[in-house]
Amino acid sequence: MAFASKNPLINLLHLSDGMRNESTRPWIGILAVILAAFVSTLSSRLTNFGVADIGGALGASFDERAWITTSFSSAQMLMGPLAVWLGLVYGPRRVLLTGTLVFGFAELLLPMCRELEGFLVLHFLAGLGSGTFVPLAIGVVVRNLPKHLWPLGISVYAMNLELSLNIAATLEGWHLDHGGWEWIFWQNLPLAIALVICVYFGIPREPIKQDVKGKGDYWGMAFAGLGFSLVYAALDQGNRLDWGSSGLVVGLLVGGGGLIVAFIVHGYKNPQAFIDFRFLLARNIIPLVLLLVTARLLVLSSNFIVPQFLTQVAGFRPQQVGEILLWVALPQFLIGPCVGVILRYVDARILMTIGMSLILTACILASRLTSLWSESEFIPSMLMQAIGQTMVLTSLIFYTVRHLNPVLVITFGAVIQTARLMGGELASALVQSFARVSTQIHSNLLGMHVVAGDSSLVERLSGFTHGTLSRFGVGDPLNTARGTALLAGQVRAQAQTLAYSDAFLLAAATAVMGLFLIATLRPPPA
Repeated sequence: MAFASKNPLINLLHLSDGMRNESTRPWIGILAVILAAFVSTLSSRLTNFGVADIGGALGASFDERAWITTSFSSAQMLMGPLAVWLGLVYGPRRVLLTGTLVFGFAELLLPMCRELEGFLVLHFLAGLGSGTFVPLAIGVVVRNLPKHLWPLGISVYAMNLELSLNIAATLEGWHLDHGGWEWIFWQNLPLAIALVICVYFGIPREPIKQDVKGKGDYWGMAFAGLGFSLVYAALDQGNRLDWGSSGLVVGLLVGGGGLIVAFIVHGYKNPQAFIDFRFLLARNIIPLVLLLVTARLLVLSSNFIVPQFLTQVAGFRPQQVGEILLWVALPQFLIGPCVGVILRYVDARILMTIGMSLILTACILASRLTSLWSESEFIPSMLMQAIGQTMVLTSLIFYTVRHLNPVLVITFGAVIQTARLMGGELASALVQSFARVSTQIHSNLLGMHVVAGDSSLVERLSGFTHGTLSRFGVGDPLNTARGTALLAGQVRAQAQTLAYSDAFLLAAATAVMGLFLIATLRPPPA
């Protein structure tokens, strides 16, 4: 893709093949990429699973504890544009070392803070530190690893995103049973130390680009970081606060949207803007960004819909949910490297198509669920989805890297980081709102068939009431009320089951859209 930027600042950051600073210890560099992707995603996911226990320890209400996860992820979004720029000017090594130290320090102090306000500040600080990990991890692969190791580096990057997303429930349950909620954060200390060691020895030092150090487009980065962070927070809180009914959500959307508009206008008018918007018009870029958002939604079909069904309908605890998610996590150790090897010989679009087809099939199989399903019924579709998701994510990232023009590397990093985080939050907000509304619709439709005096209803209610008689005695005046409550619980469980079935069908429709997007991709530049 021959493409020269009109932005003189971007051209100064040109990284030709002759200037690539390859690591003399590439395997340690690959391990740094693994840990960076793993730690960033695992931290957010663990906090999400343990937010009830963390909030309880802090004495926070349900509404207050909802901001715990938002503070971390919105900080990562805020850091994205700045991290990419700092990595290019100062080198990924310096930025990753600084970010890891900030992250580790905050994770050490978090369990010691028992005031919600201080906790949120520290968690936001941890998010800023870890916000450097993911946007710079792919940069490490492209800038510092030999080209023949790119497929392997990208495959372990994608593998660890999947692994960390699906192992978090098991770890959270184990920590609560054997240590306490504090270890949700303290477990990151040895990981941070290992990441510092791998970055220090595996990523080469680069000279600071003194000629551009003080010439950054800081207004553009501020508009982008703050704008997308505010929109992210609105999406994260929207389902809880009922979207347009909340002045806070509306304010966040309006404020964030206004800053994003300012960022776009600034980018078009400022010749020193750190984003070259012509990059989005280059071939394949728009379909690739849409595919990344699509892939993020499909990932939710395994790590959101299944856990929600198992906890709300089947009554599973987090650690029990983790056991089923391990069927997605553990195969990554085999699937990821295999996909990386295959990518050296097979067109990435073919692997994307095969992987998307596997996800489509898995979603259709899972949509047949009933309220009696348990972990064993999910295993076939989960295994199929594990293979498909790794094939899609690895091939997608590898194919996208093939479009990396050194002149536009800063634009690429910013776009991909934003699409990854914002795409995941958009997908999460969509699936949560869809499941909530679908549950309400099915509950209403099922309730229309519960007619007083109907013979089948009387028979079912009598059975429930008889069960309470044997437990509480004939003379208990609440037996009828208990029987009615049991019936209402069954109606609610059936409504939730139908809603999650619909959510799997939504994921299947998204996979079909993904197949169409893959079909539009043209061969990458040589």
